[in-house]
Amino acid sequence: MTAPQTIEKIGNEAVQELRLQKLNGGHRFMINSKDLESNQCYLEYPDGKILLVFLKNAAREFTLIRTLSLEEVEALRKRYVFSSLQL
Repeated sequence: MTAPQTIEKIGNEAVQELRLQKLNGGHRFMINSKDLESNQCYLEYPDGKILLVFLKNAAREFTLIRTLSLEEVEALRKRYVFSSLQL
């Protein structure tokens, strides 16, 4: 494994650990994606729901664009290799 691959692996593992800590602690988790428009992100909640939102006011407020369907939630988790939540 090359040094950049090692760094990427460590970073991915850290993000996955932080995600679980936030969700298990009852907090939402922000998922940024290059596939989204500028100032958009996903917010994942401890109940398993994921929202597509628009960040406004320098990321101090979120405007709901839409709630992802169950199929979209599973596809997003698969893309980012996120585990399903134990509800």
